[in-house]
Amino acid sequence: MAVKSPLGALDVVRDAPVIPVIVLHNAKHAVPMARALLAGGIRMLEVTLRTPAALACIEAIARDVPEAMVGAGTVRSADDARAAAVAGARFLVSPGLTGAVAQASRDVQLSLLPGVATASEIMQAREEGLHALKFFPALQAGGRAMLQAWQGPFGDVCFCPTGGIHAGNAAEFLALKNVACIGGSWLVPQDALEQGDWGRITALARAAAGLLIYRDRK
Repeated sequence: MAVKSPLGALDVVRDAPVIPVIVLHNAKHAVPMARALLAGGIRMLEVTLRTPAALACIEAIARDVPEAMVGAGTVRSADDARAAAVAGARFLVSPGLTGAVAQASRDVQLSLLPGVATASEIMQAREEGLHALKFFPALQAGGRAMLQAWQGPFGDVCFCPTGGIHAGNAAEFLALKNVACIGGSWLVPQDALEQGDWGRITALARAAAGLLIYRDRK
């Protein structure tokens, strides 16, 4: 098996304008879903560790859809980080940041996109050497106004706002100078998964990939 090159955090957040936040309850959906997203131009896939099937889904995508860059979301502990790495995850996303999670990500040699919601949390992340961060929960924590306020004191940080982001407000977030991409769950609706409507997922992914024009205008 070919050795996969490491992904840096900037590789993750700058690859496409949207990282889909994916909740999978059935491992049989993982591979066709990943292929549908790829067909629409989205290859960074965050499969959240919120269901018993999540690790099996990550493993299936890593094995059968190598063109996709599957990552693990909702990483809340060092054990989560290690399990995700064993399953084949290429990057990690966490709702917050602890020293244990940061160290575990280094131990398994996977980039970490940690969640932050305050200036102090950003400073903690910078002390850990992290400068690509997830702003979560974005709308509840201040939305665009908060990101604009952070441009001054944290000019060396780029963000992936997640939480309350949807197709209707995606462009206004992507237009911010310190936003590299956004995270959203709308690309993979649960009813599309249950119905096996892969064409719908591809269409949603293609529309999301088209949001690149808003990021490139900066």
